[in-house]
Amino acid sequence: MENKLRIGIGYDIHPLVKKRKLVLGGVKIPFERGLDGWSDADALTHAIIDALLGAAALGDIGRHFPPGEAQYKDISSLTLLKATRDKLAAAGWHIVNIDATVIAEEPKLAGFIEKMRQKLSQTLGIEIERVSVKASTSNGLGCIGKGKGIEAQAVALITGD
Repeated sequence: MENKLRIGIGYDIHPLVKKRKLVLGGVKIPFERGLDGWSDADALTHAIIDALLGAAALGDIGRHFPPGEAQYKDISSLTLLKATRDKLAAAGWHIVNIDATVIAEEPKLAGFIEKMRQKLSQTLGIEIERVSVKASTSNGLGCIGKGKGIEAQAVALITGD
């Protein structure tokens, strides 16, 4: 049987609120606000999860880890990412690479990118060279540009036998 390649796209956005920790790619980032959500609201990791699930045609993050269920309240999104990796492996899929972008007007994320890549690659069980994380702004446009939230986009390539 020939090798199969599949591509998935993921997207997530969360509002910034007071009295929450800011976590992106599993990294706690010092900032006066954090992302609001049922879990730790890690928009970057959520986008990666959706990209992986989409590539394998396994649905989306809400189907596998529904908000409102007590077991997912404030859970680390890295725990959800590991469970996603395991679901893909059980279905015969292997991660080739991830390419993700975080869009935030603030805080500046450049100093945290390598740590995000390390945490994500360790959680996925792949080499860091196969995990790309970039940061961008929306140049003052829209709700992201006004500092009301943070969004993330991700693309995942997977292979199976």
